[in-house]
Amino acid sequence: MAATFTRIEEGETPSISIHPSHKVAKIEDNIYGGFTEHMGRCIYGGIYDPRNPLSDENGFRKDVIEAFKEINVPVVRYPGGNFVATYHWLDGVGPKESRPSRPELAWIGTETNEFGTDEFMKWCEVVGTEPYLCLNFGTGTLDEALGWLEYCNSDRNTYYANLRRKNGREKPYNVKYWALGNECYGPWQVAQLTKEDYAKKAYQWAKALKLLDPSITLILCGENGLSSWDHYVLKECVKWDVHGLSAGNTTKSLIDMHSIHIYTADREHLANATAPRAAERAIQVASALIDLARIENKVPPTVPKQRICFDEWNVWDPARALGEQGAEERYTLSDALAVSVFLNGFIRQARDVAMANIAQGVNVIAPLMTTAEGVVKQTTWWPLLLFSRYMRGHAVAVNVRGPEYTGRTNPAWIRASVDTPFLDCSAAVGEDGFVNLAVANLSEERDYEVALEGLKVAAGQAVAAFTVSGDNVAVTNVDGEQRVGIRESEWDGNGKFVFGRHSFTLLRWKGGA
Repeated sequence: MAATFTRIEEGETPSISIHPSHKVAKIEDNIYGGFTEHMGRCIYGGIYDPRNPLSDENGFRKDVIEAFKEINVPVVRYPGGNFVATYHWLDGVGPKESRPSRPELAWIGTETNEFGTDEFMKWCEVVGTEPYLCLNFGTGTLDEALGWLEYCNSDRNTYYANLRRKNGREKPYNVKYWALGNECYGPWQVAQLTKEDYAKKAYQWAKALKLLDPSITLILCGENGLSSWDHYVLKECVKWDVHGLSAGNTTKSLIDMHSIHIYTADREHLANATAPRAAERAIQVASALIDLARIENKVPPTVPKQRICFDEWNVWDPARALGEQGAEERYTLSDALAVSVFLNGFIRQARDVAMANIAQGVNVIAPLMTTAEGVVKQTTWWPLLLFSRYMRGHAVAVNVRGPEYTGRTNPAWIRASVDTPFLDCSAAVGEDGFVNLAVANLSEERDYEVALEGLKVAAGQAVAAFTVSGDNVAVTNVDGEQRVGIRESEWDGNGKFVFGRHSFTLLRWKGGA
């Protein structure tokens, strides 16, 4: 773990000790991944809006593309989500006028299939991001999955590769990341599976998929990292490929990552802002379950450890933003601080997190909203932008000495399992030698004057400070006025730094001797 916490009483002086030379783990760029699902206005009216003058010749919203480029999204998951359980990829390729419209059962709508595989791949190329495809484990078949993989990745003279060529794409797309279903455990799923049925199916599909293309990365469908589902499917699927089905390589597992999903929300600010600490604990537990599976299955240490793919995370209250109505959340400053805590957790657990995908990218529980005239950057956009821009490289050791929130948590088990400091921190050092310290002050009432131990600024340099805050924790950006954004300032690095109440601050400096 890249951060430790020492609790003190209110009235004592907090401190943050940072050790830039103590690199704990590499931060994977893919933790800043995105997610687009055929749900609400995410695709239609979000990334794809061909009848809007703001769109390009492909029908892609240019302002959305620029926003995705601004936060430098490295990978985007598609096409779901719950949607994928009744999605058949062949409906979405070929001439648009020939594509069938079908009932959509996850969110109770109609899918026109106007936007499909080739459109998504083109959009990824324009954005400069990598595709991550989720396979239909509900109504789909293994033959269908193999066909999709062949369509996307094969350069052979075979049926689906030639169908791709017929549809206008000569070269393979070379999609690296493939998910073995989505939330297959859930009663809300079409064709829900038991853990026993899922594990058997996932392992058999993994064999076939890697026989067709051994270069791909396969992601197992976990639950929340804390469940008997996670325990069972990991035990059954994290094995040593003793038969060499991975291209004759007996030092590789069929399963490369384990997916977990957690959404948090609460109407009270501090329960809301501290809720993402549950996600960090889930990463730790899931990592331990992976260790347990490897130990019990006698997986050799030469086989790389499977890591966590946190491919759905965000603040979402389904009661206030119904999925069937498009799930268009109106995010507050409190929610932005919760997003900061999520992201701090991913940095702190960088050793185990290989990918994370905020759900979703546009309009649907999203930091970015479109209107007919442009885009609105919600409160949650701003900490995401700062993390994506600066919190890269390596996570480094940090200790926080400060007061702790001791009230009600959501979920309740956080109180007995996880620290909930008012100052939630992570730190990173980049390849450019800059040190970055991310600090969320969750208190509604108190500014904290903090001693920064280990802060060494290069001669002639200052500390850049980027602060996200607002008048109160309930303010939003979606009613025509941007009340939450980034305020930039400089600090000379001397004395103590004041982290304002209900704020997120990123301090950045060039390391000195």
